Amino acid sequence: MARRNIMRNSLRSALACFGIVIGVVAIASLGILGFTLQAGFMDNMGDVANQIEVTPASGGDDPMGGTPTEDTLSDRDVRDVRQAAVGASVLPVKEEVVEIEYGTSSVTRTAYSVPEPDALFDAEEGRVPAQMSSGVLVGSTLAETTEVNVGSAVTVDNSSYRIVGILEEEPWTAPLNPNFGIIVPEGELRDEEYSSVIVEDESAEAANSTAQRIDESMNRRDDVVEVQESSEMIENIQEQQRLLNLFLIGVGSISLFVAGVSILNVMLMSTVERREEIGVLRAVGVQRTSVLKILLAEAALLGFVGGAVGVAFSILIGGVINHFMLEDALMVFRPANLRYLLTAMGFAVGISLLSGAYPAWKAANKRPVEALRG
Repeated sequence: MARRNIMRNSLRSALACFGIVIGVVAIASLGILGFTLQAGFMDNMGDVANQIEVTPASGGDDPMGGTPTEDTLSDRDVRDVRQAAVGASVLPVKEEVVEIEYGTSSVTRTAYSVPEPDALFDAEEGRVPAQMSSGVLVGSTLAETTEVNVGSAVTVDNSSYRIVGILEEEPWTAPLNPNFGIIVPEGELRDEEYSSVIVEDESAEAANSTAQRIDESMNRRDDVVEVQESSEMIENIQEQQRLLNLFLIGVGSISLFVAGVSILNVMLMSTVERREEIGVLRAVGVQRTSVLKILLAEAALLGFVGGAVGVAFSILIGGVINHFMLEDALMVFRPANLRYLLTAMGFAVGISLLSGAYPAWKAANKRPVEALRG
């Protein structure tokens, strides 16, 4: 009966459903977009959440704003970091601006040396050795701009090397980011002191504890080092993304409220047009609750149909978003995304029932004589 009543004025019902479709697509698609952005961020940042960067402290006792107390870390500082970071990998880093010659061209870039490069980097081409002895590793951006390949010969400050690997692109939050630089053997930067120390722990939670131990151990009297933990920054960014996601869903919810007004109008018009029919039903003994159920069923059916169509469109849109942003269209079926789809569907049915409640109550409580009289 609810379907028959809705089909009496198919155009008006279709427009009300269309409003529901737009609202559902807005909520679900914006929710999926937010999740996709967060998933993409975690794919890029997840590998550095357990890393800590220890650098020379800045500020000192200078009342005018502070300058670095030391530009580099000493061997003693590195030993102190090792003592505090028990069980974690401690990788002291040296760096220097060098001239890199390749073919007939040259560029000036930063060269890094690290004891165990395979603990920090992965190779896009070639390999990352456990110890750098004779070859070099080239950052992804530098390799792209200079068009060098694995096996190419380069000269770093008059020392000749072969490229053994092209590194995968590092996220911008990585403590050591050689995308524009080059990794050289430790002997190349023998005379340099350490610019930083990278500490890699088992997990983000363990890294947080290790960072606190390093800070308490080395900065008891004066600020000797600065300890920067990636997991804290990642959590802050994730919180901002969650707030953004809630805002986007809130914007989409406005569309559903507008659609609810449309359904309210449809139900009011429907009850006015069918007042005589409702009066006959009441006159022959149909209970108020039965009339109420019939009209609420019509409102729920409008919401369900509009919600189902909206969910179908949202899945298509979400698949396109995930395909272009993460190269995985099937991520739209992740539990988090399905939650947005179900929420939007439930919201659609709920708004429809809420919008149809007043017209249904008004029609059910009208006296049969008044309804028949028109």
